[in-house]
Amino acid sequence: MHEISVGDVGPVCIGQTENTEAATGCTVFIVPEGMRAGLDVRGGGPASRESQLLNPLMAAQQIHAIVLAGGSAYGLGAANGVMQYLEEHEIGYDTGYALVPLVVQSDIYDLSVGDSSVRPDTAMGYEAAQFAMEAPNYRDGNYGAGCGATVGKYTGMDFCMKSGIGSYAIQMGELKIGAIVVVNALGDIYDWRTGKQIAGMLNEDKTGLRSTLAYMRGSYEIIENKFTGNTTIGVVFTNTLFDKAQLCKIAGMAHDGYARSINPVHTSADGDSIYAVSIGDIEADQDLVGTLAAEVVSEAITRAVTSADGAYGYPSMRDLQP
Repeated sequence: MHEISVGDVGPVCIGQTENTEAATGCTVFIVPEGMRAGLDVRGGGPASRESQLLNPLMAAQQIHAIVLAGGSAYGLGAANGVMQYLEEHEIGYDTGYALVPLVVQSDIYDLSVGDSSVRPDTAMGYEAAQFAMEAPNYRDGNYGAGCGATVGKYTGMDFCMKSGIGSYAIQMGELKIGAIVVVNALGDIYDWRTGKQIAGMLNEDKTGLRSTLAYMRGSYEIIENKFTGNTTIGVVFTNTLFDKAQLCKIAGMAHDGYARSINPVHTSADGDSIYAVSIGDIEADQDLVGTLAAEVVSEAITRAVTSADGAYGYPSMRDLQP
Protein backbone atom coordinates (compact mmCIF):
# COMPACT_ATOMS: atom_id res chain seq x y z
CA MET A 1 0.00 0.00 0.00
CA HIS A 2 1.41 3.41 -0.96
CA GLU A 3 0.38 7.04 -1.26
CA ILE A 4 -0.89 8.42 -4.56
CA SER A 5 -2.27 11.76 -5.71
CA VAL A 6 -5.99 12.30 -5.12
CA GLY A 7 -6.22 13.07 -8.81
CA ASP A 8 -5.11 9.53 -9.63
CA VAL A 9 -7.96 7.73 -7.84
CA GLY A 10 -10.34 7.89 -10.79
CA PRO A 11 -12.11 10.07 -13.33
CA VAL A 12 -13.31 12.79 -10.95
CA CYS A 13 -12.72 16.44 -11.89
CA ILE A 14 -12.02 18.73 -8.91
CA GLY A 15 -12.04 22.51 -9.03
CA GLN A 16 -12.20 25.21 -6.42
CA THR A 17 -12.41 28.94 -6.02
CA GLU A 18 -12.42 31.30 -3.07
CA ASN A 19 -12.93 34.90 -2.05
CA THR A 20 -9.85 35.41 0.11
CA GLU A 21 -10.92 38.80 1.42
CA ALA A 22 -14.32 37.52 2.53
CA ALA A 23 -12.88 34.18 3.79
CA THR A 24 -15.17 31.78 1.96
CA GLY A 25 -15.12 29.51 -1.08
CA CYS A 26 -16.25 26.28 -2.65
CA THR A 27 -14.81 23.01 -3.94
CA VAL A 28 -16.59 21.04 -6.66
CA PHE A 29 -16.32 17.36 -7.66
CA ILE A 30 -17.70 16.42 -11.09
CA VAL A 31 -18.01 13.11 -12.91
CA PRO A 32 -19.72 13.88 -16.23
CA GLU A 33 -20.84 10.27 -16.79
CA GLY A 34 -22.28 10.13 -13.26
CA MET A 35 -21.07 8.63 -10.00
CA ARG A 36 -22.65 6.34 -7.46
CA ALA A 37 -22.69 8.02 -4.05
CA GLY A 38 -23.79 7.60 -0.44
CA LEU A 39 -23.94 10.01 2.49
CA ASP A 40 -23.71 9.77 6.26
CA VAL A 41 -24.46 12.83 8.45
CA ARG A 42 -23.46 12.62 12.13
CA GLY A 43 -23.46 16.26 13.25
CA GLY A 44 -26.55 17.96 14.64
CA GLY A 45 -26.49 21.08 12.45
CA PRO A 46 -25.90 20.28 8.76
CA ALA A 47 -26.38 22.73 5.90
CA SER A 48 -27.11 20.54 2.88
CA ARG A 49 -28.86 20.36 -0.47
CA GLU A 50 -30.43 17.37 -2.25
CA SER A 51 -29.13 14.99 0.41
CA GLN A 52 -32.20 12.75 0.04
CA LEU A 53 -31.00 11.83 -3.46
CA LEU A 54 -28.44 9.62 -1.73
CA ASN A 55 -30.98 7.75 0.37
CA PRO A 56 -30.90 4.14 -0.93
CA LEU A 57 -34.72 4.26 -1.22
CA MET A 58 -34.63 7.12 -3.72
CA ALA A 59 -34.77 6.43 -7.47
CA ALA A 60 -31.60 8.17 -8.67
CA GLN A 61 -28.70 5.74 -8.87
CA GLN A 62 -26.08 8.31 -9.87
CA ILE A 63 -25.29 11.97 -9.34
CA HIS A 64 -23.13 14.31 -11.42
CA ALA A 65 -21.50 16.64 -8.89
CA ILE A 66 -20.78 17.25 -5.20
CA VAL A 67 -20.23 20.74 -3.83
CA LEU A 68 -18.45 21.54 -0.57
CA ALA A 69 -18.71 25.22 0.35
CA GLY A 70 -18.73 27.88 3.01
CA GLY A 71 -21.51 30.32 3.80
CA SER A 72 -23.65 27.96 5.88
CA ALA A 73 -27.16 27.60 4.43
CA TYR A 74 -26.67 30.81 2.43
CA GLY A 75 -23.87 29.15 0.45
CA LEU A 76 -26.13 26.40 -0.88
CA GLY A 77 -26.82 28.63 -3.87
CA ALA A 78 -23.39 27.68 -5.26
CA ALA A 79 -24.97 24.48 -6.61
CA ASN A 80 -27.07 26.61 -8.96
CA GLY A 81 -23.91 27.71 -10.72
CA VAL A 82 -22.66 24.14 -10.97
CA MET A 83 -25.98 23.07 -12.47
CA GLN A 84 -25.82 25.95 -14.94
CA TYR A 85 -22.34 24.93 -16.10
CA LEU A 86 -23.30 21.26 -16.42
CA GLU A 87 -26.49 22.06 -18.32
CA GLU A 88 -24.52 24.24 -20.77
CA HIS A 89 -22.25 21.25 -21.40
CA GLU A 90 -25.14 18.80 -21.78
CA ILE A 91 -24.44 16.91 -18.57
CA GLY A 92 -27.40 15.69 -16.53
CA TYR A 93 -30.26 13.26 -16.13
CA ASP A 94 -32.41 13.16 -19.24
CA THR A 95 -36.04 13.71 -18.23
CA GLY A 96 -37.22 13.79 -21.82
CA TYR A 97 -37.75 17.55 -21.72
CA ALA A 98 -34.47 18.74 -20.18
CA LEU A 99 -31.18 17.49 -18.84
CA VAL A 100 -31.26 17.92 -15.06
CA PRO A 101 -27.81 17.77 -13.42
CA LEU A 102 -28.01 16.00 -10.06
CA VAL A 103 -25.90 18.05 -7.66
CA VAL A 104 -25.61 17.54 -3.89
CA GLN A 105 -23.98 19.98 -1.48
CA SER A 106 -22.81 20.40 2.11
CA ASP A 107 -21.57 23.65 3.68
CA ILE A 108 -19.49 24.76 6.63
CA TYR A 109 -20.29 27.75 8.82
CA ASP A 110 -17.57 30.34 8.14
CA LEU A 111 -19.67 33.49 8.56
CA SER A 112 -17.79 34.37 11.77
CA VAL A 113 -14.40 34.60 10.03
CA GLY A 114 -14.41 37.17 7.22
CA ASP A 115 -17.25 39.15 5.67
CA SER A 116 -20.48 37.43 6.70
CA SER A 117 -22.41 39.22 3.95
CA VAL A 118 -20.38 37.47 1.21
CA ARG A 119 -21.22 33.81 0.61
CA PRO A 120 -20.62 31.27 -2.17
CA ASP A 121 -23.20 31.98 -4.86
CA THR A 122 -24.15 31.01 -8.40
CA ALA A 123 -21.13 32.79 -9.88
CA MET A 124 -18.68 31.11 -7.51
CA GLY A 125 -20.20 27.68 -8.12
CA TYR A 126 -20.03 28.19 -11.88
CA GLU A 127 -16.38 29.24 -11.68
CA ALA A 128 -15.43 26.25 -9.52
CA ALA A 129 -17.21 23.89 -11.95
CA GLN A 130 -15.39 25.52 -14.84
CA PHE A 131 -12.05 24.97 -13.12
CA ALA A 132 -12.99 21.35 -12.39
CA MET A 133 -13.76 20.56 -16.00
CA GLU A 134 -11.29 22.79 -17.83
CA ALA A 135 -8.34 23.43 -15.49
CA PRO A 136 -8.47 21.28 -12.33
CA ASN A 137 -6.83 23.29 -9.56
CA TYR A 138 -7.27 21.41 -6.28
CA ARG A 139 -4.80 22.40 -3.52
CA ASP A 140 -4.60 21.69 0.21
CA GLY A 141 -4.71 24.61 2.63
CA ASN A 142 -6.65 27.89 2.63
CA TYR A 143 -8.39 27.18 -0.66
CA GLY A 144 -11.88 26.42 -1.89
CA ALA A 145 -14.26 25.48 0.89
CA GLY A 146 -11.32 25.54 3.32
CA CYS A 147 -10.69 29.26 2.86
CA GLY A 148 -12.51 30.28 6.04
CA ALA A 149 -12.15 27.03 8.02
CA THR A 150 -11.17 27.20 11.70
CA VAL A 151 -11.02 24.77 14.64
CA GLY A 152 -11.16 24.82 18.44
CA LYS A 153 -14.17 27.10 18.93
CA TYR A 154 -15.84 25.88 22.09
CA THR A 155 -15.06 29.17 23.87
CA GLY A 156 -15.74 31.26 20.77
CA MET A 157 -13.58 32.69 18.03
CA ASP A 158 -11.09 34.45 20.32
CA PHE A 159 -9.14 31.24 21.00
CA CYS A 160 -9.58 29.26 17.77
CA MET A 161 -7.03 28.38 15.08
CA LYS A 162 -6.97 28.52 11.29
CA SER A 163 -7.49 25.24 9.46
CA GLY A 164 -8.26 24.46 5.83
CA ILE A 165 -8.96 21.71 3.33
CA GLY A 166 -6.80 18.59 3.13
CA SER A 167 -6.43 15.46 1.01
CA TYR A 168 -4.86 12.03 1.07
CA ALA A 169 -5.06 8.97 -1.19
CA ILE A 170 -3.63 5.44 -1.20
CA GLN A 171 -3.37 2.49 -3.56
CA MET A 172 -3.43 -1.21 -2.61
CA GLY A 173 -2.97 -3.34 -5.69
CA GLU A 174 -5.65 -2.09 -8.09
CA LEU A 175 -7.72 -0.59 -5.27
CA LYS A 176 -7.51 3.21 -4.88
CA ILE A 177 -9.08 5.30 -2.11
CA GLY A 178 -8.87 9.06 -1.62
CA ALA A 179 -10.42 11.68 0.64
CA ILE A 180 -10.76 15.45 0.69
CA VAL A 181 -11.92 16.99 3.97
CA VAL A 182 -12.78 20.55 5.01
CA VAL A 183 -11.87 20.77 8.70
CA ASN A 184 -14.01 23.35 10.50
CA ALA A 185 -14.62 21.62 13.81
CA LEU A 186 -15.88 22.85 17.15
CA GLY A 187 -13.32 20.52 18.74
CA ASP A 188 -9.56 19.97 18.71
CA ILE A 189 -7.52 18.12 16.10
CA TYR A 190 -5.27 15.18 16.93
CA ASP A 191 -2.64 13.32 14.93
CA TRP A 192 -4.38 9.98 14.46
CA ARG A 193 -1.08 8.11 14.41
CA THR A 194 0.35 9.48 17.67
CA GLY A 195 -2.66 10.82 19.56
CA LYS A 196 -0.94 14.20 19.98
CA GLN A 197 -3.05 17.34 19.79
CA ILE A 198 -1.89 19.41 16.83
CA ALA A 199 -4.52 22.17 16.64
CA GLY A 200 -7.59 23.45 18.43
CA MET A 201 -8.35 25.73 21.34
CA LEU A 202 -5.51 28.13 22.15
CA ASN A 203 -4.32 28.69 25.71
CA GLU A 204 -4.95 32.00 27.47
CA ASP A 205 -1.86 33.76 26.10
CA LYS A 206 -2.32 32.14 22.65
CA THR A 207 1.17 30.66 22.60
CA GLY A 208 0.08 27.02 22.62
CA LEU A 209 -2.83 24.61 22.87
CA ARG A 210 -5.22 23.47 25.57
CA SER A 211 -7.73 20.65 25.57
CA THR A 212 -11.34 21.47 24.73
CA LEU A 213 -12.46 18.28 26.46
CA ALA A 214 -10.60 19.23 29.66
CA TYR A 215 -12.18 22.67 29.51
CA MET A 216 -15.64 21.14 29.05
CA ARG A 217 -15.12 18.94 32.09
CA GLY A 218 -14.80 22.06 34.23
CA SER A 219 -18.54 22.74 34.13
CA TYR A 220 -21.77 21.14 32.99
CA GLU A 221 -23.59 24.46 32.58
CA ILE A 222 -25.53 24.70 29.33
CA ILE A 223 -23.99 26.85 26.61
CA GLU A 224 -26.91 28.30 24.70
CA ASN A 225 -25.24 29.01 21.35
CA LYS A 226 -22.18 27.13 20.12
CA PHE A 227 -22.71 28.08 16.47
CA THR A 228 -19.61 30.26 16.21
CA GLY A 229 -18.49 28.39 13.10
CA ASN A 230 -18.49 24.63 12.87
CA THR A 231 -18.88 21.52 10.68
CA THR A 232 -16.38 19.13 9.09
CA ILE A 233 -17.36 17.89 5.63
CA GLY A 234 -15.62 15.54 3.26
CA VAL A 235 -15.73 13.26 0.25
CA VAL A 236 -14.28 9.74 0.11
CA PHE A 237 -13.89 8.41 -3.43
CA THR A 238 -12.75 5.01 -4.66
CA ASN A 239 -12.36 3.16 -7.95
CA THR A 240 -14.62 0.38 -6.66
CA LEU A 241 -18.00 -0.95 -7.74
CA PHE A 242 -20.52 -0.31 -4.92
CA ASP A 243 -24.19 0.70 -4.88
CA LYS A 244 -25.79 3.48 -2.83
CA ALA A 245 -26.58 1.35 0.19
CA GLN A 246 -23.02 0.04 0.39
CA LEU A 247 -21.62 3.54 -0.07
CA CYS A 248 -23.79 4.88 2.76
CA LYS A 249 -22.25 2.22 5.00
CA ILE A 250 -18.73 3.08 3.83
CA ALA A 251 -19.46 6.75 4.55
CA GLY A 252 -20.56 5.77 8.04
CA MET A 253 -17.37 3.79 8.63
CA ALA A 254 -15.33 6.73 7.31
CA HIS A 255 -16.70 8.81 10.19
CA ASP A 256 -14.39 6.75 12.42
CA GLY A 257 -11.67 8.87 10.86
CA TYR A 258 -13.36 11.98 12.23
CA ALA A 259 -13.63 10.36 15.65
CA ARG A 260 -9.93 9.47 15.72
CA SER A 261 -8.82 12.95 14.75
CA ILE A 262 -11.40 15.38 16.22
CA ASN A 263 -12.44 15.65 19.87
CA PRO A 264 -15.19 16.47 20.67
CA VAL A 265 -16.82 15.44 17.40
CA HIS A 266 -20.35 15.01 15.99
CA THR A 267 -21.74 17.60 18.42
CA SER A 268 -25.09 19.35 18.14
CA ALA A 269 -23.23 22.42 16.84
CA ASP A 270 -21.43 20.54 14.05
CA GLY A 271 -22.93 19.35 10.77
CA ASP A 272 -20.34 16.63 10.24
CA SER A 273 -20.99 14.88 6.92
CA ILE A 274 -19.15 12.45 4.64
CA TYR A 275 -19.98 11.50 1.06
CA ALA A 276 -18.68 8.18 -0.27
CA VAL A 277 -18.34 7.90 -4.03
CA SER A 278 -17.74 4.94 -6.34
CA ILE A 279 -16.08 5.89 -9.63
CA GLY A 280 -14.74 2.59 -10.92
CA ASP A 281 -15.39 -1.09 -11.43
CA ILE A 282 -12.88 -2.75 -9.08
CA GLU A 283 -14.49 -5.38 -6.88
CA ALA A 284 -13.32 -5.10 -3.27
CA ASP A 285 -14.47 -6.05 0.21
CA GLN A 286 -16.84 -3.40 1.55
CA ASP A 287 -15.56 -3.61 5.12
CA LEU A 288 -11.93 -3.28 4.04
CA VAL A 289 -12.77 -0.21 1.95
CA GLY A 290 -14.68 1.34 4.85
CA THR A 291 -11.82 0.69 7.25
CA LEU A 292 -9.23 2.15 4.88
CA ALA A 293 -11.55 5.09 4.20
CA ALA A 294 -11.46 5.99 7.89
CA GLU A 295 -7.65 6.03 7.83
CA VAL A 296 -7.56 8.12 4.66
CA VAL A 297 -10.02 10.60 6.18
CA SER A 298 -7.90 10.93 9.33
CA GLU A 299 -4.77 11.67 7.32
CA ALA A 300 -6.67 14.20 5.18
CA ILE A 301 -7.72 15.97 8.40
CA THR A 302 -4.09 16.11 9.53
CA ARG A 303 -3.04 17.58 6.20
CA ALA A 304 -5.81 20.16 6.28
CA VAL A 305 -4.32 21.45 9.53
CA THR A 306 -0.64 21.16 8.60
CA SER A 307 -1.11 22.84 5.21
CA ALA A 308 -3.15 25.80 6.47
CA ASP A 309 -1.67 29.27 6.80
CA GLY A 310 -2.58 31.68 9.57
CA ALA A 311 -5.13 34.22 8.35
CA TYR A 312 -7.83 36.66 9.51
CA GLY A 313 -6.08 37.02 12.85
CA TYR A 314 -6.14 33.28 13.57
CA PRO A 315 -2.83 31.40 13.86
CA SER A 316 -2.25 28.08 12.15
CA MET A 317 -0.28 25.06 13.30
CA ARG A 318 2.65 26.44 11.27
CA ASP A 319 2.60 29.59 13.40
CA LEU A 320 2.70 27.67 16.68
CA GLN A 321 5.17 25.04 15.44
CA PRO A 322 7.33 26.67 12.73
